[in-house]
Amino acid sequence: MPSLHWSPEIALDHPEMDQTHQEFVDLLAASEEALARSPAEGLAAYRHLVEHTVGHFGQEDRWMAATGFAPENCHSYQHGQVLELMQEVTRLAQDEQDFGPLTRVLPELAKWFVQHAQSMDAALASHLQQVGFDPATGVMARPPVAEDAQTGCGGSSCSPSPAEQPAAA
Repeated sequence: MPSLHWSPEIALDHPEMDQTHQEFVDLLAASEEALARSPAEGLAAYRHLVEHTVGHFGQEDRWMAATGFAPENCHSYQHGQVLELMQEVTRLAQDEQDFGPLTRVLPELAKWFVQHAQSMDAALASHLQQVGFDPATGVMARPPVAEDAQTGCGGSSCSPSPAEQPAAA
């Protein structure tokens, strides 16, 4: 049984992001179901999830770069960490026939994804709306001024940016 199903709780009212997120949820479920049948099927399905996630995160990272998120934001950093983990799980299963990490990572990805979507991705969707970003054209109706570049994760749940932190005594 899949660890995660698409639901209104993780929808962001951003059509492109919601479509990509729904695909992620579906591929995660397909990976869990395939792994229940056999390790080889599970790995094949998981590879599709990893490939999708590379594109998914790349798309969000390009949107952030195009709309004023600073390169050091923790949202992009988290994408990199998750992809690194996912690729290591693939390597362990493929090269060492160690399917334990694959078995454990799938339900953990489901938990992580809900939190990530509801915090970091929700902040990104809000930011994209605020700047009037059209993902199809890459045009912003209301570009931010340079001083408004997003650092941290773009939301209130991250640490303040260096500019927002108190000066050292």
